[in-house]
Amino acid sequence: MCGIVGLFLKDKSLEPQLGKMLTDMLITMTDRGPDSAGIAIYGNESGGMAKLTVQSDNADVDFATIGDDLGKLINASVSSLRKDTHAVLLLPNDKLAHAREALRDIRPDVRIMSSGESLEIYKEVGLPRDVARRFEVEKMTGTHGIGHTRMATESAVTTMGAHPFNTGPDQCLVHNGSLSNHNSLRRKLRRNGIHIETENDTEVGAAYLTWKMQNGATLGEALKSSLEDLDGFFTFVVGTKDGFGVVRDPIACKPAVMAETDQYVAFGSEYRALVNLPGIETARVWEPEPATVYFWSHNDGPTKLEEAA
Repeated sequence: MCGIVGLFLKDKSLEPQLGKMLTDMLITMTDRGPDSAGIAIYGNESGGMAKLTVQSDNADVDFATIGDDLGKLINASVSSLRKDTHAVLLLPNDKLAHAREALRDIRPDVRIMSSGESLEIYKEVGLPRDVARRFEVEKMTGTHGIGHTRMATESAVTTMGAHPFNTGPDQCLVHNGSLSNHNSLRRKLRRNGIHIETENDTEVGAAYLTWKMQNGATLGEALKSSLEDLDGFFTFVVGTKDGFGVVRDPIACKPAVMAETDQYVAFGSEYRALVNLPGIETARVWEPEPATVYFWSHNDGPTKLEEAA
């Protein structure tokens, strides 16, 4: 049992409040996942620069000169903004692949949480309230975000086992459920060159979507394919640079509720995660249909809904 929250803002005036609203939603889901928590925030793009969010258990040492050290190796300017056990590195987009390789050499204990132009992922072991406080999530601004509270079932309680998972540029996924074929699918994806860090079934789900999109599928098509290729019970909430999507397996035994107003689209594992949102009393509230892909994008305007059955 885990808790999922998501918030897609239509009204730009709410963007300064994104972190505060997501934090409230996340804390409400504590009893669904007290082991660890994480949040993905999509903020403003960095003007052709890449963001690399990293984590260390020994941040005082690893982050002290990480920007300068990395910049020397990749021959580029790298800035670093530390947030507790995480740091956001800002570097030229064309140096991203080189930077990932260089980090393994100069900081072997530093883990990459996310990469992209707008995505930042923060996650740690602990109660959702404490995790959100450590990273000052309430102060974060952005266009949309997703969060997760974890009660571990498929793998150990660790930072790397916490959600969200990022396996492609500005792509991330959170998951409530259990995938029964994740071991065989992990082997298949690794044979196809997809890097997977953990034994967590959710990371396999995220990697699967990335693999499908690398081979030409849209996010909607990749989510529809997941209904055939992934075995188990699941609710996925997926973030991209432009928006977010939701899909439930054909049986849909994992709880989910959505709400939409002129200002936002919200997702929660339970309705109580949404009760403090502005205007919720007049929102359109519904339970997502089984085997149906929902997606909202800042680029495409109106709500998209694709029947996947």
